[in-house]
Amino acid sequence: MKWRRLFSLRRWAHVFQRIFRYLASPQITIVDKLLFFIPVALYWVLPDVMPLVPIDDIGVTMLMMNWFVSRIERKYPGIEQK
Repeated sequence: MKWRRLFSLRRWAHVFQRIFRYLASPQITIVDKLLFFIPVALYWVLPDVMPLVPIDDIGVTMLMMNWFVSRIERKYPGIEQK
């Protein structure tokens, strides 16, 4: 992933617009949704297990949101482009 894209406000606006739509979509399988929920939930519940990872909970969640939206857009190219 390019750093310029990661710090782009336009990209984050896109991610925040799409994430809830994709999580609520019946067209996306539950397995794909769990690939987002499980790591995020584990990091939020068990941050002390990984003391050497210096990223805050919201930082991990935002990186996972970016990864999830990119993955879903590649895997399901025709889904809900409103």
